[in-house]
Amino acid sequence: MSTTLPSWQDSKLGTMKRAALWLVQVVSEGNIFTKAELRAAFPDVAQIDRRMRDLRDFGWKIDTNREDIDLGANEQRFVQRGAPVWEPGRGTKPKSAITVTQRRELLASYNHKCGSCGAAPGDVYADSEVTAQLDVAKREVLLPDGTKTLQYVVECNRCRVGGIGSAYDVSALLSEAASLPSLELDILKSWIKKDARTFSSVEDVWAKYRALPAEAREAFRDGLN
Repeated sequence: MSTTLPSWQDSKLGTMKRAALWLVQVVSEGNIFTKAELRAAFPDVAQIDRRMRDLRDFGWKIDTNREDIDLGANEQRFVQRGAPVWEPGRGTKPKSAITVTQRRELLASYNHKCGSCGAAPGDVYADSEVTAQLDVAKREVLLPDGTKTLQYVVECNRCRVGGIGSAYDVSALLSEAASLPSLELDILKSWIKKDARTFSSVEDVWAKYRALPAEAREAFRDGLN
């Protein structure tokens, strides 16, 4: 059986397939290429950068300076070849629907708790008799490289309703974090490392106070005074 690859210059192939073949035939694994070289190879393709990024959905590893600090801002490294997308039936974008196995693994990765509020199945919300139920939801995420993607999260019924239609901008959140005082940024990093927030005693009392019904809160305030 012949193992000859089609030419990356074959105009009958789709742009993503040609980009994959260009990486294999021109760049080669482990080597660096620039955005200018990529655009020069595909001068008539307006969104060649996006088509190149699409290869990551098929297991191709292409690093930027976010993954490899030795790279310049306009450089990328072709690290590893993925699926041969130029072959018949291999270049179809993976289905976005989550499978039963993927759902089970995702729930396990969240320790069967809501990713937003930490509620577990069957927990009763403090200000009602409603119990928490977990589900998998899709959220639109804007990544630092400008890519928009749909990603799965585990949320309880209450947080999921509140998050419908929400979009998340990773760069904007990084900017917010960078603006924090150094002490607060260190605290944030410690929470992220533990994957859990630690509450001070006063925050714990405050949360319990806010969970009280209005009349009970008034009694609490009177008691403090």
